Amino acid sequence: MYENRPPLLRKAFARFTPKEDYQAFLARARFWLEDYVLFQALKEHFGGLPWSQWPEDIRLRDPEALARCSALLSEQMDFHRFVQFEFFTQWEALRAYARRQGIQIIGDVPLYPPLDAADVWANPHLFQLDENRRPAWVAGVPPDYFSPEGQLWGNPIYDWERMEADGFAWWVSRIRWAGTLFDTVRIDHFRGLESYWAVPPEAQSAAGGQWRTGPGRAFVDALKQGCGSMDFIAEDLGFLTPEVRALQKYTGWPGMKVLNFAFSPDGSSPYLPGKYEENAVCYTGTHDNMTLAQWTEEMTPEEQVFARRYLKLKKTDSLSDGILRAGMASRANRFLCPMQDWLGLGPEARMNTPGLGEGWWRWRMQPGAADKALAEKIKALTRRCGR
Repeated sequence: MYENRPPLLRKAFARFTPKEDYQAFLARARFWLEDYVLFQALKEHFGGLPWSQWPEDIRLRDPEALARCSALLSEQMDFHRFVQFEFFTQWEALRAYARRQGIQIIGDVPLYPPLDAADVWANPHLFQLDENRRPAWVAGVPPDYFSPEGQLWGNPIYDWERMEADGFAWWVSRIRWAGTLFDTVRIDHFRGLESYWAVPPEAQSAAGGQWRTGPGRAFVDALKQGCGSMDFIAEDLGFLTPEVRALQKYTGWPGMKVLNFAFSPDGSSPYLPGKYEENAVCYTGTHDNMTLAQWTEEMTPEEQVFARRYLKLKKTDSLSDGILRAGMASRANRFLCPMQDWLGLGPEARMNTPGLGEGWWRWRMQPGAADKALAEKIKALTRRCGR
């Protein structure tokens, strides 16, 4: 993609004639687009180096330096405006097609951007950075089910007090834009809004971090006031405390119920499908989990016995199919199942393993996999469960 796509886009740009729809897009996207196109042009100009290694006057956004760069790189900036215009034009056409087919699209909004991002370079005052624009603290999560050392993400952390002072205006603008792209917006790492894990930037793992208070209800109130009646999902996974649960309840947004977490032999898991409330979204698993087929194969004998008893399955019944059916039949208003689980695929089709940075996000469904037999299976189960 990086080698072959840019030359084609450059050729298209050379033939491009701006019209009214292009000017309308520039006006609509101006709040993020202008910083982004200058950032991208500078990144190319400096050979792909992160902005933290750019010359000091540009890194610190000296107005005269930015004006000089904008004049020097005006053609490159126009190219990146064009690319964004084409992408969002095609996205809107795809979304319109989906709507005609009765399909809604859920968009995932990450809580934190990476350090080497236009958002951070353009808005350093909104992040906990030192005078040299280096992170004072970085994001992660403490040791948990996924990783005994926690997950050291390395993202810079917001200055939530500064954000609250202007009513979380950057966030409101960001979410409003997402609302023009998606039918539902999923707020990633929701628990970080109640309290977040802050790690010293020199740390080698996340284990040495500390909890700090997040923006909480003030943030939620700002989104509700600024974003109208948008539809949200709270990714309320991870280390959940009574305070996190109280904040999720305050939002009124549905939380996530993951069947991969359900079948501990003592029956205490809140993710058992019989315990769901209606205002919830049931997942067989997320992008961070094993596929359902792999997970059921690797369950302990005690977990398998408990799951079969709970689901009232015969010895010859497929455990993964039984779990999928239980999710479909649950009270949760929505049910989401990755295609890997509908197809019954194993570890070769896993999306991602948290904490491991290489080799993931490569699975693609092969042509012909979604055949008529699978369509009939989904259709029959959908009707049976009233979805």
